[in-house]
Parts: sequence; structure tokens; C-alpha cells
Amino acid sequence: MSQRSPLLPIFLIVLVDVFGLAMIIPLLTIYAEKFGASPLGATMLISIYAGCQLVSGPLLGKASDRIGRKPLLVVSQIGTFIGFLLMARATTLWMLYLARVIDGATAGNISLAQAYISDNSAPKDRTKSFALIGIAFGVGFLVGPLLTAYLVKYGLSAPIYAASAMSFTSIICTLTLLPKATPKPPAAERDEGPAGRRLALFEWKEYTQYFSRPVLNGLLAQVFFYILGFSTFTSGFALFAERRFTWNGHPFTPREVGGVLIYVGALGIILQGGLIGRLVKRFGEPLLVWSGFISLIVAYLILGPISDLRWLVVVSTISSYGNGVLRPALSSLVSQSAGRHEQGVVLGLNQSLNSVAQIIAPIVGGLLIGAGMLTTWAWVAAGAAVVGLLAARWGSALVVQPAREERPA
Repeated sequence: MSQRSPLLPIFLIVLVDVFGLAMIIPLLTIYAEKFGASPLGATMLISIYAGCQLVSGPLLGKASDRIGRKPLLVVSQIGTFIGFLLMARATTLWMLYLARVIDGATAGNISLAQAYISDNSAPKDRTKSFALIGIAFGVGFLVGPLLTAYLVKYGLSAPIYAASAMSFTSIICTLTLLPKATPKPPAAERDEGPAGRRLALFEWKEYTQYFSRPVLNGLLAQVFFYILGFSTFTSGFALFAERRFTWNGHPFTPREVGGVLIYVGALGIILQGGLIGRLVKRFGEPLLVWSGFISLIVAYLILGPISDLRWLVVVSTISSYGNGVLRPALSSLVSQSAGRHEQGVVLGLNQSLNSVAQIIAPIVGGLLIGAGMLTTWAWVAAGAAVVGLLAARWGSALVVQPAREERPA
């Protein structure tokens, strides 16, 4: 008897999880201010989550190799559910921090879902299978802010309760829809793809070899500085917009921030839904990386001094292109620069760089916004994009050939 495909349940699980995440983003820092948090205290909620994820991510991944993907996925989802519920019911700032610690310490939903797909997909079908996660992110980041913009009129905690309900639904989907894990493949096959070998957080010697490769080191630097600029923007935008823009005579609220994210999400779906493939065929990933960084530099530089909503639309449009091409193009180039047996390690290294950037950026952003340096905050994001653009020359990072893979004798 053929086993039921896990792709549809995984798509639903990731989609529901992303819904919850996307509903929180427009209001998290503004919600924290209601409990007396300073801008730094508010953005630190994002840094704490990323720090916990940096430590727990490799541990969850290795545990899932031994115990199985499905049980650890359920544990991760339960942590997210508890974190959202505690956040919604918080009465003091420390409860918000505790909620983020719980969520971050169990954060592994997406990476565990990727590993599950890798375990249950033939190598030739893996790229197509992982595309489902990208689609789930696109839809989730369009619909999530839309729900927040609607629910926030019932109070700031209403979208968070809805996010916790989404998270609980994802647990039910995992328990009832996800097929039982298939037997583990032989080691030679298991080392392929995102489910492959993982490194612990402090295995520095192992990581060094990847940073010393002429092509890969430049790409990893680009990933880090792209995420640093992106995280500076995303972690501080709600606070920036609250202080800089008005709508119908009142400062921006999570409702208006959600409206901006809805527009950005719609542009992202258009780009990811069909244009990105044509752009890659026409221009190639290296040129798209250049154009992506340049567009982000322009967008963040414009964002710094503006207070007119028409210019905010321009900035959102330009930055949507940059983010839309950079993430998939850099991921593709990084993947091409490593052998198939190294994909799991490189994915883990990528995720670690993401977490480090997401620890640093909110702290810097919170300090600048707290000091009233709003223009400087936006220009710091632009500066990170500039360094990312220049990092292309480090090790000739834009001249990437597919890594040679060893073939069995």
C-alpha cells in the first residue's frame, strides 16, 4: 500500500504557523509599549527570541534525528502555542519576555517541517516539495497582517489570541494529518538535503572550513548583512511608523502597520509566484543579488527622512523587490556552493547567521529609535545593505559554479 503523501499536511501546518507569526509582527513592539517598555525593551523581545532559537535550534534538530520529526514538531508547536497564549494574557512586561523565551526555546517548526519533507521526498522532487514552504510563507504574510488589521479594533490582544488559536490548530493538523515517519534511510542518503548532518552551536572548527572557502565565505557574509538590514527594518518599523506617520489625524497603530505589510506581502506573492523564475533565467542569480542590494539601499535611504505616506508606498515597492529576489537568489547560490552531503550543515549555518543578525539588529534599532534617531535607524539598515553589496567581491562570491559532488565508486 502506498503511503499518504505528507506534502499537503506539511503545507497546512506551515501555513497555519506562518499565519500566527505574521499576525504578531505588526503589533509586538507597540504591544510591549503598553506595558511600559522602552523602544529598546520592546525590540529586545525579538532579540531574546532569536537568542533562544540560536541555542535550541541545533539541539531540536539533533533530537529529531534520534526521536523522529513528528514528535519534535509537536513539541515545537506546543511551545509556540504556550508562548502566544501567555503573551495574550500578559499583565506585566516580564510575562512578555517569558512568552518569547518559551517560544524561542522551542522554535523549530519550519526547520523540522523542512527536514520531514527531505526525509519523505525523493532527491529529484525535493526542490518542488520545498517550494510549498515558500508559497505558505507568501500567503501567510499576506493574510496574517490582514487579520491583525481587522482584529486590532477589538484590542491589541485580540490578534494574539487568534495567533494562539492558529498555533493550536497546527498542533491538531500535525497529530491527525501528518503520516507517521518513514523508516530512516541509509546514512549515505540521510546526509543529503536539509535533513542531513547538523553541527552543534559551538563546533567552531567545523564551521571554520565553510568560512574559509573563497566563494562560500562571500555568500555567507552577504546572507548575514542582508538579514542584519532586513531585521533592523522589520524589528523597528512599527515603532518608527508610530512616531513618523499619521493616518486620519492619529499616529500609526498596528492596523496601519498591518496595512503596509499587506501591500508588501501582495507584491511578494506576485514576484515569487511567477516573476522570480523568469528573472533568474534572464539575468541569473548573481545579477539579481546585485540589483536586490541596490534596491534595498535606495529604499532605506529614502525611508530615513520621509513622513509622507506616498513616499512610504514608494519605499515599500522598492524594498519588496529587493527582499523578493535576495532571499531566494542567495539561498540558491549558497546551495550551489556546497556539495549535496553538506546541505544540512550549510542550512544550519545559514540559520545560525540569521539568528545572530536577529539578535544584534533589534538591539541597535531599539537604541536608535529610543534616542529619537529615526533617520539614522533607517540608514543603518541601508549601511548593512551596502556592506552586503560589497561583500560580493569577497572571494568572488558572485561567480558560483555548482559544487562538485562525490559519486560512489
